[in-house]
Amino acid sequence: MQKIAILGGGNLGSAIAQGLYKSKQYAPSNIFITRNKVERLAHLKAEGIQVGKDNTAAVQQADIIIIAVKPYKVAEVLQEIRPALNPQKHILVSVATGITIQTMIKTIGFEIPTFRAMPNTAIEIQESITCFCSQYATKEQDTLIADLFNLLGASVAIQEELMEAATVLGACGIAFVFRFIRAMMQGGIEIGFDAITASTIAEQTVKGAAELLLKGGKHPEEEIDKVTTPKGCTISGLNEMEHRGFSSSLIKGILNSYQKIEQ
Repeated sequence: MQKIAILGGGNLGSAIAQGLYKSKQYAPSNIFITRNKVERLAHLKAEGIQVGKDNTAAVQQADIIIIAVKPYKVAEVLQEIRPALNPQKHILVSVATGITIQTMIKTIGFEIPTFRAMPNTAIEIQESITCFCSQYATKEQDTLIADLFNLLGASVAIQEELMEAATVLGACGIAFVFRFIRAMMQGGIEIGFDAITASTIAEQTVKGAAELLLKGGKHPEEEIDKVTTPKGCTISGLNEMEHRGFSSSLIKGILNSYQKIEQ
């Protein structure tokens, strides 16, 4: 069983640890997570996950090292753990936005199997989409990391030049979906539902729509055609949304986020 060190126990790092633990494929004793304010990891410690402040000690015990600190801290952490890194043993995975593999290799000073990955916060409940890329890794190591993230949802291997786009569509995208659900809830309240019932209907509708596409492999328009009838209320509502800029505002939001991340 591979041992995993997660360096950075913030929201994302903690979610990864929680998701791996919940998958039941990694014993909690094989998951190490570090943070300066280690008391904030008490909930993970209570599950048997190894917590601490010492990044180097965590690396020495691990096979897979996940860098989950803020981007401005990545170089500092890499320099700290550099003496403990072993290219024959370790696989390095960064989930920090905007830090390229070559930037990390330059900081370390030698080649080591290195991955960039971008999950979203649904990783905590094993429902993330995680895009990843790699350099200096074997096919077996690519498969290992894909399998790891598949335990936490689904994974997609992409070229590194698409990592920023993946961040926007997958990681930022979950917030866009939440905002859509909130708007559905608000509309539901306006037409007579209480907040809890409107929330339940909106959430299950979005879940069902996603499952139809995932399991059916169809284009969204094919499923829309099943619901829209001539002179019906569905097409009327869709057309009004489009007149108000529904699709274009979402596309522009995605592009705006991408431009921001590229700055």
